[in-house]
Amino acid sequence: MLLSVENLSVSYGNIKALHGISFEVDEGEIVCIIGANGAGKSTTLRAISRLLPPNSGSKMLFGGENLLDYPADKVVSELGISHVPEGRRLFENLTVMENLKLATFARSDNTAIEADRERVFSIFPRLYERINQKAGTLSGGEQQMLAVGRAMMSARKFMLLDEPSMGLAPLLMMDVFSALKEINDEGTTILLVEQNARMALQFAQRGYVLETGTLVLEGPSQELLENPDVKKAYLGGSRVSGKVKRAGQHPSFLLLTEQVGLRQVSRNRYLVKADFVALRWRTQGNGYACGIKRRGTRAAIPLVTS
Repeated sequence: MLLSVENLSVSYGNIKALHGISFEVDEGEIVCIIGANGAGKSTTLRAISRLLPPNSGSKMLFGGENLLDYPADKVVSELGISHVPEGRRLFENLTVMENLKLATFARSDNTAIEADRERVFSIFPRLYERINQKAGTLSGGEQQMLAVGRAMMSARKFMLLDEPSMGLAPLLMMDVFSALKEINDEGTTILLVEQNARMALQFAQRGYVLETGTLVLEGPSQELLENPDVKKAYLGGSRVSGKVKRAGQHPSFLLLTEQVGLRQVSRNRYLVKADFVALRWRTQGNGYACGIKRRGTRAAIPLVTS
């Protein structure tokens, strides 16, 4: 077991955000925590990375070490835990390269630093193309890539990811999750918190469900995907039907169908679930590219094609 959290409680003043939650993460795993906005997911990660003080009685062990004995900077430099926060939190007035360099402030192994930088650029080639561009001028997807790349530069043992899909178009989101899977395959353990429950459970091996500061369910991801309560609370949502012309045969559409919950109900008619409410296809080369607009939790407009 790499991370063990027992009876973790966190308060903001008189308001208790976490009510004695317990969970564990084994080395090499991808584990997700899903839940609604305000459930305490970000608070959990901030407590692990020591950005928030837990209440008395909380216990957290990482690799046998007591996390409560480490300040936030030592959690990164000595334990190898990196945190990709919600909203990415980049230095927007600095370039891509400068953001990556800042992540190595506690390292002195120049050869390994250079190797890690090359690895970041191999996983995210778009960052190399924008190496001298200021972070604040990058797209949302590129900023998320830079946030993950920065975490790779600071530590490679354990990565905390807070809402990595937030604000991303589905194709960029899939690129980011594909890169995260590659990072995990290289040995980095990942703890992920997400509102996009379907994506998180498809990505992780195990999951926990957090509701108003309390863990209410846990288990293998496939079991949670099939759990009626999880389906009702997190995998449902409004549906809207419409036509998609000539899209069903395109490989990207087949992948998209699985990732965002499109279901074919006739030869050229589909239902879209969850938060994605507008799908537009455009000609690109010999195939089609698509864009999906996300609008809250209710489907409001029909699928259209251009």
